[in-house]
Amino acid sequence: MKVVVIGGGAGGSSFAARMRRLDDKAQITVLEKSAETSIASCGLPYFIGNVITERSKMQVTTPDVMKKVFNIDVRLNSEAVKIDVVNKKVLTKNNEVFEYDKLVLSTGAKAFVPSIDGLENLPYFTVKSLADADKIKAYISSYKPQTAVVIGGGFIGVEVAENLCHLGLKTSLVEAVPQVLSPLDEEMAAPIQLEMREKGVRLYLNDGVQKVEKNVLVLNSGKKISAEMLVLAIGVRPETELAKDAGIRLTEKGAIVTNEYMQTNIADIYACGDSVAVTDFVSGQSAMIALAGPANRQGRLIADHIAQNHPYPYKGTLGTGIVKVFDLTAAFTGNNEKQLQRAGVAYQKMIITCSSHAGYYPKSENLILKVLFDETGKILGAQAVGKDGVDKRIDVIATVIRLNGTVSDLRDAELCYAPPYSGAKDPINIIGMAIENMQNGLNNPYLGTDFSDMAIVDVRPPEVYAQGHIEGAVNIPAAQIRARYQELPKNKPIMVYCVKGYTSYVVSRFLAQNGFDNVLSYSGGWTFYKILKDNFDKSTD
Repeated sequence: MKVVVIGGGAGGSSFAARMRRLDDKAQITVLEKSAETSIASCGLPYFIGNVITERSKMQVTTPDVMKKVFNIDVRLNSEAVKIDVVNKKVLTKNNEVFEYDKLVLSTGAKAFVPSIDGLENLPYFTVKSLADADKIKAYISSYKPQTAVVIGGGFIGVEVAENLCHLGLKTSLVEAVPQVLSPLDEEMAAPIQLEMREKGVRLYLNDGVQKVEKNVLVLNSGKKISAEMLVLAIGVRPETELAKDAGIRLTEKGAIVTNEYMQTNIADIYACGDSVAVTDFVSGQSAMIALAGPANRQGRLIADHIAQNHPYPYKGTLGTGIVKVFDLTAAFTGNNEKQLQRAGVAYQKMIITCSSHAGYYPKSENLILKVLFDETGKILGAQAVGKDGVDKRIDVIATVIRLNGTVSDLRDAELCYAPPYSGAKDPINIIGMAIENMQNGLNNPYLGTDFSDMAIVDVRPPEVYAQGHIEGAVNIPAAQIRARYQELPKNKPIMVYCVKGYTSYVVSRFLAQNGFDNVLSYSGGWTFYKILKDNFDKSTD
C-alpha cells in the first residue's frame, strides 16, 4: 500500500509513525514544503526568549531518524501543488509525481499577515516556523533593538511579548478586542492583563494598527507607539488551497470538512490538524480549533482507520488549553460565555477564589476558578488562573466533561490530598459544592461590579477593611454579625463580601434565616474584586 502524507507537522507525523507501527510493509512518504518538519512549534516563543537555548531541542525528530527508525521517506522542500484524484497522484513543485492508495492532508495553517499601510517601513516577523524564530533571534542579535510591538493577544502574542521582555526589550502589545486571550472570559483575563502590565508590557486593548510610519505605529485610536521591530501574532488561517483545487469540500471559513473518521468527501483522502473543521464537543457546532493535542490524536485515528486496527471515531474537540504568562498560568476547557451566547445556549456560572493547596502549608497561592454549566448541571466550560495548580484543576474538569459528567461529579470527585498539594476539599470539590448550594437556593452569588441600590457589608476584620474596601461598604466583622445584624436595612438587597467568598456565604446563610429576603454573597471575595478594579483602573490610565 502506498501512503502519501502532505505536511510534516503534528498530525502528519503522528499519522506516519502510527501507520508504520501498524503496517511495516506500507510505503509511506511525507511531503513537506518547508525545510523543517516535526518542530516543537508551541516552544517557539521560548526559543526566541532563550528560555530554550539549544536549537536542536526544537526538533522533535528528523527526516534521518524517521528513515532509519521507521523507514518513512520524509521529503523536505517538496511542495505539493496538485492532487489528481482520478489517477491518485500528487504532483510537487519540483515536478515529482507520487502515486497513492491513501492520501492524508496535514497542511496546517499559515500565519495571517494583515494589510497595513506602511508595514514595509518596519522590520516585521511572524512566529509560525523555526525559520521565523531564527529570523527574529538573528535580528535582535544583529541590530540590538530596544523596543518591540506585538500585534495580537492570543497564545503566541502573549508568550512572545513575555519573552521579548525577558530579553530586555521595551515591549507593547496591541489587540483589537478589549482583552487578551480570547478563550478566557473578560473577568478571567483581568489578572493576566494586570500581570503583564506589572511586568512591563504596555497593553493597547480594543485598538488596532492604522498605519506604520518609520519606527512608529499609528493606532486607530490615534495613539502612537515607537518600535524598532514588529511581531505579527494575529492568528492563523487554514492552508487549504490544495484541497479546494482537488474538489475537497470546505467550510465557509475555508477549513476541510471530514466525517468522524477524518475522511474527506473524496475517496481515500483523509485530513487532520489545523486545516480541518472539528465538532465543538460542547455545542455540537462546527469549529476551527488549532491545537497540537487534537492534531496528534487525529493523525493516530486515521492510521487506525486505514489499517483497520479497531477503528474508532473522532468525538469532537473541547478546546482545552493552557498558557504561562510571567508568574501566572491561565487554563481553560470547553466553551466560554461568548461562545455559549453565540450558540444560543442558556447557562449559569460560578466563580471561586481558593488556595492552590492547604492554606497552612507554606507557599499556598490564590487560585481563581470559574465553571459554566446549564440548569441540568451539565458542565459547559471552565477557566482557571493562578500561580500553582491551575493545570490539574482544568485537566480534571476537562475529563469530567469528556465523560459527560455534571457539577455533582465535581462535588464528589475523589482527588489526591496532602497539604503540599491540595486541601481536604480540593478547589474542584469546593466549586461543585458552591454550585450545588446555588442550585438548592442556599447561596445567591453575585458576580458583578455594579452595587447600585445595594447595602454592601464587608465582614472582614476592621484592620483588613481599613486597608481597602468596596466604596460605600459598611464594616461588620463576621464575629459581630449576630449581635449587629439588626443594623442592616430590609428594604434593599444586601451584598456581603469577605476575603475569598466563604465567610460571606456563611454570613449570608445567617441573614437569610433571620428575616432578610434578598442577600447576595460576592463570588471570589475582595481578592477577586480588587483584581477587577485594578485591571479597570490600569486600562483607563
